[in-house]
Amino acid sequence: MMSGRLTTHVLDISAGRPAAGLRLQLFALDEEGAPLLLRDVRTNADGRLDEPLLEGADKGNGLYEILFWVGDYFGSGDGEAGDPFLDWVPVRFRIADGNAHYHVPLLVAPGGYSTYRGS
Repeated sequence: MMSGRLTTHVLDISAGRPAAGLRLQLFALDEEGAPLLLRDVRTNADGRLDEPLLEGADKGNGLYEILFWVGDYFGSGDGEAGDPFLDWVPVRFRIADGNAHYHVPLLVAPGGYSTYRGS
């Protein structure tokens, strides 16, 4: 039985606060890269989700992508005003251990981003 989970946290580093209301989508990808939409959600006031993107038996080994809608976030008035350079930020990663916790944070500003495997 798999007990791991997949989580994320988005911080708006241009404003120094969580990216509340940022839309993101989670896709499972087959070996050819064809996507299957699993979740379409928005971050809460803390820049997190109210529940894991995946957990337990729903989180299998394989290739995934989180698509962060940062252009909409920065263009909506929730983030820094202006014409953002970034539109979508796709983060592709492989889950090799369904029992492990995978955390994919995003630090984002209108002109750049950083991500890593968090804990």
